[in-house]
Amino acid sequence: MEKNNPKVLNGWCMYDWANSVFSLTITTAVFPEYFLSATEADGSPMTMFWGYEVANSVLYSYAVSVSFLIAAILSPISTSIADVAGRKKMFMALFAYMGSAACALLYFFKSPGAKIDADVDWAIPTFIIASLGYSGSIVYYNSFLPDIATEDRFDSLSAKGFSLGYIGSVLLLVVNIGMILAAKYELIGITQGEAARISFLTVGVWWFVFATYSFSQLPKDKPVLLKGWGWLSGGFRELKAISDKIGMRKLLKRFLISFFFYNMGVQTVMYLAPLFAKEVIKIESAELIATILIIQLVAILGAYCFNKVSARFGNTRALAYGIVVWLLICVSGYFVQKGFSFFALAGAIGFVMGGIQSLSRATYSKLLPDGVEKTASYFSFYDVTEKISIVLGTFLFGLIRHITGDMRNTLLMLGVLFIIGLIIILTIPSKKVYVDSQ
Repeated sequence: MEKNNPKVLNGWCMYDWANSVFSLTITTAVFPEYFLSATEADGSPMTMFWGYEVANSVLYSYAVSVSFLIAAILSPISTSIADVAGRKKMFMALFAYMGSAACALLYFFKSPGAKIDADVDWAIPTFIIASLGYSGSIVYYNSFLPDIATEDRFDSLSAKGFSLGYIGSVLLLVVNIGMILAAKYELIGITQGEAARISFLTVGVWWFVFATYSFSQLPKDKPVLLKGWGWLSGGFRELKAISDKIGMRKLLKRFLISFFFYNMGVQTVMYLAPLFAKEVIKIESAELIATILIIQLVAILGAYCFNKVSARFGNTRALAYGIVVWLLICVSGYFVQKGFSFFALAGAIGFVMGGIQSLSRATYSKLLPDGVEKTASYFSFYDVTEKISIVLGTFLFGLIRHITGDMRNTLLMLGVLFIIGLIIILTIPSKKVYVDSQ
């Protein structure tokens, strides 16, 4: 396969543009706010879900945990099967289209007002399916990076993908927020709730359309004909083989352990910060949206800046710098108040968020064995590490909030995670050494 083909590289980057609208509109900006409003009655945050009464913020955090737990279970099996069957792009499309369809179906989740518990019973599984489609497609997307580019392009290409994702997601969010504000001031003939539900539909359509473009540019599958259940047994054999190979590479294992801990902190902040801002800081909706936009726009700068830092000091050293900033953010977050300090903290989160995400993907790609072909199976271990860290992080967030009754206490847990990740990443040489025994 020819590497560094501009059309293929641009097509690959555009999938970040396609799917990032889910992470911003659905998991960060609009859906959490809508969900809390739709499940709140008479000022009480308690709602019924499948016959059990639970706080709506806790239910939401548990839904995120469940979606990524399912993804963590499916990822290594599906990627191994995809590699054996030569169907990597097909599996990526399957998850992407499933996720985009589920986003569109969230349009039917009721508007705030008439409280109907059955809507929650239906909406949470739909949200989980959408999240599963998003996370399930990402592992295949990431695995294309070493297939289509040479190593010297990993850092910059990863940064470009994340930057396009931030830009695209902000553009659609601005349109949707404009529609919601227009509905609030009765400038259009729909309610705010209806406008929010239309925004879920736009995410599904956006994701579907631009993902289809990416699939048209990515390398074609090379199907392998397997008889009977050969695809399944072959997939498990491939999973075992890749697991053994990773076990023999010390630096790769060490990176995955460090990534597990610091990513648990990063992703928990990303997914549940809106709940923290609403419940603890008492941020109004308009301020929250402004904060989210600040984070996304600053993240573009962060992705490119960390690319420059890694070029000078090496990947793991740049990651260590980023983890230190995250640790300082946790300390500051414990004392932050409404006003300038909150917006400054949001800017710091955005800057380091963009850098650490793009650099983590590039670093893992560099640590893979030279000449590896079945990249989806290798990236499934990166993906599983990421998903399990999200599951545990969001679960612990909800559990600590439930037990202590104060979300600020969750920041202490996050700080410990960043310290562990930092200690381990510092044991990895910042310049990659090409020795298979590592």
